[in-house]
Amino acid sequence: MTFQLGAALLDACVLAVLSRGDAYGYVLTQQVRQVIEVSETALYPVLRRLQKDGCLDTYDQPYQGRNRRYYRVTPQGVERLEEYRQQWCLYKSRVDTILLKEGQENDEG
Repeated sequence: MTFQLGAALLDACVLAVLSRGDAYGYVLTQQVRQVIEVSETALYPVLRRLQKDGCLDTYDQPYQGRNRRYYRVTPQGVERLEEYRQQWCLYKSRVDTILLKEGQENDEG
């Protein structure tokens, strides 16, 4: 079973990967795929949305006669990532209290 990936979590993962260094679409997809299943076609709308929101900038670099579009995190993107990290810690903590409780009996009766 795979958990459904929400838009905010995917945004957070993309920002986290790009916070470690600029990347173009294919490399970014491969890095995100190391932890979650996502297709390249699903990732491009996320990149466009983050760019529209001011969280990402782009620039082109020539490579073998073609241009590669690279993505980088803006200062606003860094702030958004920090918010996502704080929200993730709280969310994870709350879910862990339910999913990871073992051996405790239900008090309802």
